[in-house]
Amino acid sequence: MTERKPANVDFADWIEAQIRAAQERGDLDGLPGAGKPLRHLDDDQWWLKAFLKREDLDTAPLLPEGLRLRKEIELLPTAVAAVPTEDRVRALVAELNERIDQCIRTHTGPTVLVRFVDPDEIVAGWRVDRAALLERLADAEPEPEPEPEPPAKRRWWRRRR
Repeated sequence: MTERKPANVDFADWIEAQIRAAQERGDLDGLPGAGKPLRHLDDDQWWLKAFLKREDLDTAPLLPEGLRLRKEIELLPTAVAAVPTEDRVRALVAELNERIDQCIRTHTGPTVLVRFVDPDEIVAGWRVDRAALLERLADAEPEPEPEPEPPAKRRWWRRRR
């Protein structure tokens, strides 16, 4: 345990004396990272970036609303590819356009140009993608049904119910 700081000694001098004593004893020799430069001196957010990368977290919620909507618009054609009906595609586009309208009206954060999405354009792309998907599914061979497993044998020591 470290001794208490004497009352008549300056705090900085007392710390320096402890460091010198530890160096003389060899307590600071062979520490990991010895002789290497300190990392992240120029980045105040290094710990946050390292945490997001280590935990493999999605950074989209950290974006301003305008950028988030632009990213969503960019990914919209692939997002609607799995939607089964045209009405549902139009509903998704309408909901997105409503959020774009809300973002334009409230406008907070950096200025990002976000335009409304044309539902007819998205539906036309969805129809083409849907036709290609249905064609691939029709061409694919159906998988054979697995053979049922034989019933388990009854053990002689089990009771009948």
